[in-house]
Amino acid sequence: MEPNPHGRDRGPRTVSPAEKAQARQVPLRRVAGLFRPHRASLTVVTAIIVASSVIAMASPFLLRHVIDSALPERDLRLLVWLVLGMIGVAAVTAVLGVVQTWISTRVGQEVMHRLRTEVFTHLQRQSLNFFTRTRTGEVQSRITNDIGGMQSVVTSTATSIASNLTTVVATVAAMVALSWRLSLVSLVILPPAIWLTRRVARLRREITARRQRELADLNVTVEEGLSISGVQLAKTLGTAPALIERFTASSARLVDLELRSELAGRWRMASMTIVFAAVPALIYLGAGLPGTAGTLSIGTLVAFTALQNGLFRPLMMLLNVGVSVTSSLALFARIFEYLDLPVEVAEPAEPVTVDPRRVRGHLRLEEVTYSYPGSDTAAVAGVTLDVPAGTGLALVGETGSGKSTLAALVSRLHDPTSGRITIDGVDLRDMRLADLAAVVGVVSQETYLLHTTVRENLRYARPDATDPEIEAAARAAQIHDVIASLPEGYDTVVGSRGHRFSGGEKQRLAIARTLLRDPRVLILDEATSALDTETERAVQRAFDELAKGRTTITIAHRLSTVRDADQIAVLDHGRIVECGTHDNLLGRNGRYAALAA
Repeated sequence: MEPNPHGRDRGPRTVSPAEKAQARQVPLRRVAGLFRPHRASLTVVTAIIVASSVIAMASPFLLRHVIDSALPERDLRLLVWLVLGMIGVAAVTAVLGVVQTWISTRVGQEVMHRLRTEVFTHLQRQSLNFFTRTRTGEVQSRITNDIGGMQSVVTSTATSIASNLTTVVATVAAMVALSWRLSLVSLVILPPAIWLTRRVARLRREITARRQRELADLNVTVEEGLSISGVQLAKTLGTAPALIERFTASSARLVDLELRSELAGRWRMASMTIVFAAVPALIYLGAGLPGTAGTLSIGTLVAFTALQNGLFRPLMMLLNVGVSVTSSLALFARIFEYLDLPVEVAEPAEPVTVDPRRVRGHLRLEEVTYSYPGSDTAAVAGVTLDVPAGTGLALVGETGSGKSTLAALVSRLHDPTSGRITIDGVDLRDMRLADLAAVVGVVSQETYLLHTTVRENLRYARPDATDPEIEAAARAAQIHDVIASLPEGYDTVVGSRGHRFSGGEKQRLAIARTLLRDPRVLILDEATSALDTETERAVQRAFDELAKGRTTITIAHRLSTVRDADQIAVLDHGRIVECGTHDNLLGRNGRYAALAA
């Protein structure tokens, strides 16, 4: 997607399937299922939490004995034991807290790791159709921003619920044991706390969904505006001010959303702080009234108010977990929406065992038809071709005639809508994708180089390739001399998307990368389109030599590069209208002859 050269608003935006997915309810049991493999660890954490909470409840009772017994009676021995007990309780709970944090954080990080990996793996299995209709920045935002936003919830939610719930229950039990009447007064805070929490949770969920969409838009702007191609386009069209304005507006909307989210929580916290501060004051007031004065000891009153104050933090944390989980459901919806995407080009359920080294390369297309999703017109319709092993097939035709689509079907970037494609009699859909990738090599007109060294770019095709093999492939592609002239030779970093190389040099690097794998079927989709005439002749000579014993499919606009092919198929609107050799087709004076004129 190119930057908007005019900087105007894009107008009403169609709601995407991803945004529709955010509106659906995510079952909490599916979120809980993320933790199912870690049940043993979570059981240990829960046991630690319960033990820690129970032990911590001893402190108020020790405090009551200090105030009511040890100090009034000047019992130093008792006072020392009580103080040591209070210190011991603090030490034990602190150690248990460290162990609990270590286990729970490890579990949370493993869940995050698995989630990130599953999303990335599932997206790798998607067909090209998914990536052509999805913004790159959107995909990156899901993996980084959305999963990153879920981290605190995934890492601490389960333990936070267990810890704070146990603490609340233990604290309430201790308060009732001290004075059930005062406990009733203290618990009047629960209804307003729950009501406020539910309102904030709903608000934050809505804001979270909007914030993640805005972050995705921001990522898209960065991708479009700061990539090499985007910067070149912006500089040549003078659209940099418009891009800056668009980025600034998106960032400002994020600021507003973050402020609204934070203020919603702060108003709730302020309200609850006032309520929690008022309850102890009411307790002190009630203890001093004529009707109740003298019925409670000072130690009981101090211990009770200490418990009541201690109830504030775990209760608010428990309610905050509810807010976090509810608001994070928007993030889970976005992630699960990607995980639930159907795989259009899937691994076969029962793959046929294929040894790529033994494949001869006999290619057949039988009544192959393919339509792109959402299109009523077939890009390829009823194509039947027989390409014997070791021969060359050339596909020619006007732009949009279906040549590249046919090549994409042979490399199984798409699956035919009907018909089938076989290599040595095996349907491509019955081969493992890794085996097919080893059998079919593609050099396309669009070359993509990684931001790493020349050597690693070539080795990307075959990680176990030796340096001599890499150099041999580069020589065959007529690019070795160019690489050798670089400052660091094969260890020179190619730059972002290989922009330090010319179009012809990048294409020859891509040719070398593919030849390094020595595929039995080689697809050249306009592979020499960016080369000058002299270089094209040199590369073509290399191809002629390397094509011996290998099945080659060549797509070209320049008919001079395909005249020696064993057979030439002329496509028009997805159908084969002529097929034969160069001389034979010229003699027919048909479509091929018109293209050659």
